[in-house]
Amino acid sequence: MNTSQSPAHTAAANTFERVAQPNQAGSVQAPGAVTGQTQRVLRNTYALLSMTLLFSAATAALSVGFKLPAPGLVLMLAGSFGLLFAVHKLQNSGWAVPAVFAFTGFMGYSLGPVLNKSLALPGGAQVVMLALAATGVTFLSLSAWVLSTRRDFSAMGGFLFAGMVVALLAGLGAVFLQMPALGLAVSAMVALLSAGLILFETSRIVNGGETNYVLATVGLYLSIFNLFSSLLALFGFGGASED
Repeated sequence: MNTSQSPAHTAAANTFERVAQPNQAGSVQAPGAVTGQTQRVLRNTYALLSMTLLFSAATAALSVGFKLPAPGLVLMLAGSFGLLFAVHKLQNSGWAVPAVFAFTGFMGYSLGPVLNKSLALPGGAQVVMLALAATGVTFLSLSAWVLSTRRDFSAMGGFLFAGMVVALLAGLGAVFLQMPALGLAVSAMVALLSAGLILFETSRIVNGGETNYVLATVGLYLSIFNLFSSLLALFGFGGASED
């Protein structure tokens, strides 16, 4: 069976700061109330998220087209954590948006080698499209549910944080011990946690817990990235098993 390590195993750790970050607004608005500020944050977040996803897809396509090498575990951790730190450091400055594009562009580049491995499998193009479609449907469905019900999922923060810690350690163990079965289990775990993070992040915006659209964008982007990477690994493993 031909399986590939997904960057979700390392990128999942980048969500830690988003889960553990305290409420910047200092208070939570009344349930069911959507203020003008919340509407602005939502509008700006989804606009920036759309642009960063397109930019990330473009860098991933270039990485696939030029068959760029995988960044490796050390460079992946240094690049993703370093750029994520820069985004948080510059969140209230004019350099925040360029930092977000630098971060999402790097993540797109890191995804290219994984896509190349998936495309090399029998039916690889179908696997990639299936993972992309499943990610899109999941994100849109969960986001629409939170936006329509305005439910508060902030209580999930501790569970998601603990889950990502376990996923990171297990993912590193799968890489160093070369255990494909453990890597597959981590992919399934990260996919579930990423779905929970979409609920968590969207809920924070809707209920006034997140007022910085740059940080909101990065949080949702990471959830989508990790969800897609994990589903790609799961579907790719299934396709390889059938052959």
